[in-house]
Parts: sequence; structure tokens; C-alpha cells
Amino acid sequence: MGTYTDKLRDVKRLIGFLQNETPNQIKGFQQFMSAVETEDTLSKKHKELINVALAVGAQCEWCIALHVKGALDAGATKEEIIDASMQAVLMHGGPALMYMTPVKNALEEFLAEKN
Repeated sequence: MGTYTDKLRDVKRLIGFLQNETPNQIKGFQQFMSAVETEDTLSKKHKELINVALAVGAQCEWCIALHVKGALDAGATKEEIIDASMQAVLMHGGPALMYMTPVKNALEEFLAEKN
């Protein structure tokens, strides 16, 4: 497994930890997340592309791993993910550009796993 698969495992371990330590809070967060991620006006793919851009802007490698994988699983192409990421660079400048590195690495890792 690779770095970004490990980051996805980190997220799952964190959620498990929080389910034990703060069950009410994490349950509320997960319910909110589920409600927001439901397809309605925007498709799952478009929501994941937005989340990729927000993850780049927030400079969160765990979020990048989660949402690059989510976008790929929802049918987004490599080109769409890069284009969405560049929107964060437009709005957040040079620091966001540097966070294209984990986007690139996550894409390479997850696309190689598919093959």
C-alpha cells in the first residue's frame, strides 16, 4: 500500500477513536456529512471535485486523499481532478499550488491500484 492509502486508513482509525471518545459529536458530524453528500442538485462526482479543491485550499493531505479517492470512485477523471485542484490554486495562490503535489501523488497511487 502507499502513502495515500495509509492516509485513508488514518482517517478510518481517527473516526473509530472518536466514536469511542466522543460518540455523540462524531455521530452528529457523520449524520451532517451524510446529508450534505447526498446527491440532489449536484452529483456525487461534482461534490467530490469541489471537496478536492477545498482540501487543496485547506492544505489537508488526509482530506486530499479522501476526496481524490472519492472523486475517482464517483467517476471523475484525472483531468477533472487536476482542473478542480487548480481552482484552489487560483483562489489560494502559491501555497495551494504546492498542495498539488499530494493531489498528483494520490492520483498516481489510486490510479495504479485500479490497474
